[in-house]
Amino acid sequence: MFHFHRFHPTLIYLCLSFVVTAGCHNQKPDASSGGVKASEALATMQVPEGFKIEMIAAEPLISSPVDMEIDEYGRMYVVEMHGYPLDKSGTGNIVLLTDTNGDGIMDKRTVFKDNLMLPTGILRWKKGILVTDSPNIIYLEDTDNDGKADKVDTLLTGFGLTNPQHNLNSPVYGLDNWIYAAHEGVVKTRDYMEEFGDEGTEIYYPADSNAVRLPQNAGGRSVRFRPDHTQLEMLSSRCQFGQTFDQWGHLFGCNNSNQGYQEVIANRYFERNPHLLVSDATQSMSDHLDAAEVFPTTTNPDRQLLTNVGIMTSACGLTDYMGDAFPAPYNQHITFIAEPVSNLVHVDVLKDSGASFVASRILPNKEFLTSTDAWSRPVNMYVGPDGALYVLDYYRRVIESPEWLSDEVIAAGGLYDGVEQGRIYRITATNGAAAAWMKGLQLGDAKSTELVQYLSNKNSWWRTTAQRLLVDRADKSAVPALIAMTQQPASDVGRLHALWTLEGMGALGGEQIIAALKDSVAGIRENAVKLAELHLSTTPELVKPLLSLQTDPNHKVRLQLLLTLGFLNTPEAAQARNKLLFTDINDKWAQIAALSANSSQSASLLKEILNRYQNDVPAYASLVQRLTAMMGGSDSASVIHQLIEKSTATQSPKTERWQAAILKGLAQGMKNRKSSLSVSEADQQQLIKTFFTSPSNDLRRASFQLLKTTGISDTTVKAAVIAQAVAIASDPKQADEKRADAIDFISLGDATTHLPLLEKLIVPQEQLRVQLAALRTLNTIPSNEGAQYLIKQWPVMTTDVRDAAINVFLDNQDRMALLIDAMEKNKIQTTSVSFNTSVGLMQVRDEKLRERARKLFTRNQEQAKTINKEYQASLDLKGDPVKGKDVYMQSCAICHQMKGELGVAFGPDLSTIHNWKKEDMLANILDPNLSILGGYDLWQIEMNNGESIQGIIATETATAITVKSNGKMDRLINRQDVKSLKSLSMSPMPQGLEKNIDKQAMADLLAFLRQH
Repeated sequence: MFHFHRFHPTLIYLCLSFVVTAGCHNQKPDASSGGVKASEALATMQVPEGFKIEMIAAEPLISSPVDMEIDEYGRMYVVEMHGYPLDKSGTGNIVLLTDTNGDGIMDKRTVFKDNLMLPTGILRWKKGILVTDSPNIIYLEDTDNDGKADKVDTLLTGFGLTNPQHNLNSPVYGLDNWIYAAHEGVVKTRDYMEEFGDEGTEIYYPADSNAVRLPQNAGGRSVRFRPDHTQLEMLSSRCQFGQTFDQWGHLFGCNNSNQGYQEVIANRYFERNPHLLVSDATQSMSDHLDAAEVFPTTTNPDRQLLTNVGIMTSACGLTDYMGDAFPAPYNQHITFIAEPVSNLVHVDVLKDSGASFVASRILPNKEFLTSTDAWSRPVNMYVGPDGALYVLDYYRRVIESPEWLSDEVIAAGGLYDGVEQGRIYRITATNGAAAAWMKGLQLGDAKSTELVQYLSNKNSWWRTTAQRLLVDRADKSAVPALIAMTQQPASDVGRLHALWTLEGMGALGGEQIIAALKDSVAGIRENAVKLAELHLSTTPELVKPLLSLQTDPNHKVRLQLLLTLGFLNTPEAAQARNKLLFTDINDKWAQIAALSANSSQSASLLKEILNRYQNDVPAYASLVQRLTAMMGGSDSASVIHQLIEKSTATQSPKTERWQAAILKGLAQGMKNRKSSLSVSEADQQQLIKTFFTSPSNDLRRASFQLLKTTGISDTTVKAAVIAQAVAIASDPKQADEKRADAIDFISLGDATTHLPLLEKLIVPQEQLRVQLAALRTLNTIPSNEGAQYLIKQWPVMTTDVRDAAINVFLDNQDRMALLIDAMEKNKIQTTSVSFNTSVGLMQVRDEKLRERARKLFTRNQEQAKTINKEYQASLDLKGDPVKGKDVYMQSCAICHQMKGELGVAFGPDLSTIHNWKKEDMLANILDPNLSILGGYDLWQIEMNNGESIQGIIATETATAITVKSNGKMDRLINRQDVKSLKSLSMSPMPQGLEKNIDKQAMADLLAFLRQH
């Protein structure tokens, strides 16, 4: 046991109206001393008005914290993961922190358990704690009260051990009394197979050989389990690091590039119908992009080679705030997400949206918590018994995995800089009370009847802890009080938790469920339907009140009812399911829920849908496609024949849409069918006839999709119809939609012999749709001739065509080599490649190719360092953003805008570069051709009438392009009037801007651009 007397940093009250004030937030990391000293860290932090932030623990008391738990006695457990990114030697700890003198700052450290490999999460359970440490979930208990775990049991094992940021993590006690563990599955490694090549085994309880087992590594999905009952299940979703529930039990997860999604439908509903094809059971919630734009305040950000800039790229630690101690609008329906790469915590507010939610920003162009310190790495959060938000700062120089770093950064060392540092912050309302829990809690000693009263506490920590204790005790004397709580009108959450507590204790009766099904609160009715589902076989009297909810006004209640009724195989249940389905047919989740029931009713349901079909409601087509995909994957050859016949026989404008939907569904289902199924030559002929004769674009394409799956058996027929397709593709008098479909049709055979035709079609005079189809078919040719042609043709290809052409090069490693070679020779600009594609090229397995790609994509950075060294001095000058706005208006606004305002929308909106390093901004101002943003390069267009035009191609359609020239009206040009079109591979922005801007003015301009 170690005992430290900690410093007492002054509490900083940051109520600054979102404005950085002089003398605050100006601490700079000092690499020689390991970042900013803990005693000065608060001065780097910024939180919104109405909040205060304090540090409750820091090094040397703790280091590398990733998760925490406060138990019913007020004991604070912290998970220390020192081993990230590569050390598996057993340096991880669970430590107990204590405030011995009551000043609100932890000053005593007890190592509860050491020698853990890479621990990631913790949860209080029974008399000890559960810890996720792949490949295991372990139980630790201190049986002799010395502060150290002397009981160590492995509850579950078999999880993969790969990159630690993707390993098993974040155990959470659910409203339904299951423990949920976040898990993303195996992430393949190229360079560290020895350390992280373990892809896992079956997941199982090692102490019970007869208990349920999950497939290898749980199929890469999250899991839930109940150790007392040796129950274990896979979820329908996966989660990278950090999951959370809202107060009604909706599960939210996240990954590095998605700040929050909901698992809408649980896995148990998919398991009853394996023929239903659903690849994703989650709904992204953000209305400001999954990987949202972020607004850090970092003074000198440390950007790594393969890390995107300006957006959320390391989202983790998702936390639903239910502490009831924050000021509005932060007190209800709030989620926080950490973004350690950008040194911040983001906040959203959730609003109901049908079956799921929409997450919206509260703070425009601001974040909830930011630090100027590039070493500050918030990775997780915790809502305490005091309602405070606790933020765990991992505090590292480098947070990215080595496989996402340049070789130079790895060779320089520093991967573990900060490993002996770490901080925990407490954020509360400005007038928030001190953390009384630090003086100890006695909830664990409360009588069971007393615990029942805590189920109605407005802070979820007290509710969940009380429920867990009651379920663990299984004290039947508490049942009357719990039943009384289910009838408590003053507390919605009290009624909710009482119901689930009774369920966990095996004491919930049908009368309580029936009453809850009639509750005035939708969230309770939704949960009552889930509870009824657990008792359908033993309490049949629940069916009638369940069926009465089919007209419930709440969307989430109706969805849950639709899912639950899938377990009832009665005419009344089927009728209710149909009513619910057609009530919410525009919701894809209602469609999936309805189809998750027994597939034996597919034919009758399809008949019902077609009888009700409405051409002006697109949801009907998607429902038909989902249903026939299910049938295509499971039904007999005779059923498939009937569906093809139904879709290709008699056609009319009224039937074409559902006929196309049937064929698309069959194509999808048959492609994924486990056992092959042949389609007769007669049916193939019918599909071919439909392709060439149907006036419907949708039906024609759907016929092609199914033929692509089934193939054309007769080689003579295949040759003839492909020749027919070639004739159509070559005829410029045909409609561009029909030509494009004919080009796709050529891919049903060997397209190699038609390469000359495809090359002729990839020219700017051709319709965009035709060019894109030619690229798709060209990509099916095994040789690299097509890719070589694209390099030659690159200067005349427009942006939309280039974006599609890049995919041709990514098809195999030989083509990647051609692409890299072309970029090295400046035949193709590196800016033509998206960030994600560049990452893929820099991660390719071939060592030489990888090195060439990395040199390519860092070339601009190296060039930037040498551009106009005289102006490098402006980087060290203090800039004035107010004066910088004047510089912008004089020198930049003629071509650019900021957030759609302040200037002319000719070049890119400069608000998109606020996260760039100052060095990169400066280099691009001084040399506009250094890195031209895709879509903003200058083009030379020669017209058939001899006119020559220069400008940016703003938009393009199948028949025309729009050209923007600064100071002139936009011009719409018919493709047929274009003689030649060529990119000049240069920026329209004039060079020599520095002649009008001195070094101080440049510093001011940079300050203005970075704050926007």
